[in-house]
Amino acid sequence: MQEFGLKNPSTSLEEIGLKNLKNVYWNLSPEELVEHSLCKGMGQLADSGALVVNTGEFTGRSPDDRFIVKDSITANKVNWGKVNIPFSSRKFDALWRRCCNYLKKKDVYVRDVRANASSNPDFQLRTRVVTEYPWSNQFANNMFLRPDSEELLGFDPRWTVLCVPGFKADPERDGTRQHNFAIINVKKRRLLIGGTGYTGEIKKGIFSVINFVLPTRAKDALPMHCSANVGHDGDIALFFGLSGTGKTTLSADPNRPLIGDDEHAWASGEVFNFEGGCYAKTIDLTAEKEPDIYRAIRHGAILENVKFFEGTRKVDYSDRSITENTRVSYPIHHIENAVNPSRAKGDPQNIFFLTCDAYGILPPISRLTPEQAMYYFISGYTARVAGTEIGVREPKSTFSACFGAPFLPLHPAKYADLLGKKLRKSKAKVWLINTGWSGGAYGEGSRIKLAYTRAMITAALNGYLEGVHYETHEVFGMAIPTSCPDVPNEILNPRNTWANKSAYDKKANQLAAEFVKNFEKYADQASAEILSAAPKVLEKV
Repeated sequence: MQEFGLKNPSTSLEEIGLKNLKNVYWNLSPEELVEHSLCKGMGQLADSGALVVNTGEFTGRSPDDRFIVKDSITANKVNWGKVNIPFSSRKFDALWRRCCNYLKKKDVYVRDVRANASSNPDFQLRTRVVTEYPWSNQFANNMFLRPDSEELLGFDPRWTVLCVPGFKADPERDGTRQHNFAIINVKKRRLLIGGTGYTGEIKKGIFSVINFVLPTRAKDALPMHCSANVGHDGDIALFFGLSGTGKTTLSADPNRPLIGDDEHAWASGEVFNFEGGCYAKTIDLTAEKEPDIYRAIRHGAILENVKFFEGTRKVDYSDRSITENTRVSYPIHHIENAVNPSRAKGDPQNIFFLTCDAYGILPPISRLTPEQAMYYFISGYTARVAGTEIGVREPKSTFSACFGAPFLPLHPAKYADLLGKKLRKSKAKVWLINTGWSGGAYGEGSRIKLAYTRAMITAALNGYLEGVHYETHEVFGMAIPTSCPDVPNEILNPRNTWANKSAYDKKANQLAAEFVKNFEKYADQASAEILSAAPKVLEKV
């Protein structure tokens, strides 16, 4: 076995069961990792300099194959069920050994990284990522915080990620559902990924770990699936939202430096990024629509599952032949207007819940009470339209607790309760932003103009909505401003934009009933104040 690159002299992979390896490459530079990927025939270079790879069978996460080892630490803390599927500790140990044996006589790539850009060392998660593929290792370098050479020499990992896309499990023998798997072992502080080359499993696996560890380690630290930016005066804004609601787009503001685009924590006196990079969707990407992301796709970035225009190395971002979920990862310093280090002092002053309401029911902007904020936080609503599923022409409601249900080991009410405490202490304002339809549902109304949405967010950030008159939505109860700079007054109340007011009332009532039904599974652990903020179903549906 030969070893290359910068490593801690006292470090040994044999301690975690990795023996008789061919070559071990420690903490290689992005340039070196690109060379390895190209030499192994695992990628191509785009004309921008980015590495283009194909993740194989899986082009997205496989939530039904994500497990957590059930043991004395997790048994009474994890919210077990469809999202958090229990796994045997004995089966985990056996599967870990099988993955290690699979890697014998093979090259492996090792990267020492940190998660959590907090100024508090106790919150920083030191992680060793061991991968079968060089581009998986480059992804870890892009997405996590990169220690300097001095820190690497004394690096002491608290968690280990082992990623072996080429290994396929035997469900009958290994206890998995099928041949791919992502398994978290909290007691042993290990994350085991196999049978899938989709790099998002690494990112979201560590996010799930943090969502378990952080609230138990620090009672006042709230992990969040959101983007964040900060004004030049230090005012912090958070943007929550599911895919397609505009989270990345709206947080990328040339007048407000970016803290991060996806995963953060709100701790005592600071907001910090979990990551050191961004993992953005690229389907239909253009320089005009997403200039920051477009410019970030250069040497060091990794493009996943995209195609070139025929006869060129120019990426065709409209090509869906492999997947709709085309992606790019890049280090956050590829964004010119990014904060370094990725954190900001203080508490958020404004929090935005983004929803793409394809029914055209929710206001384009409204203000929520703390109780309503907790309710809508647990609900995590959006409504998707045609393009997300073949043959879908009508809107389809989607609820994802805390805007990130697949990554929450604890009960959603735990995170909502912590949010409520922080809102009352900080006096942060919470806004519900509808980036979807107005004047009717999808197919009848029209999409709210991005320029109007940006103007509403700017008005909220600058305090222009403080002294204006508000009216209360009859069904959902949120406060709707009757005027907003640079936005037509007539679009602010969604009912006014519908030609058929009774049709609006009927659809609003139907959507309210969906909210109430969805919330039934959380009611047993939700407080009375949260339950009181539910929308009012005015008639039977």
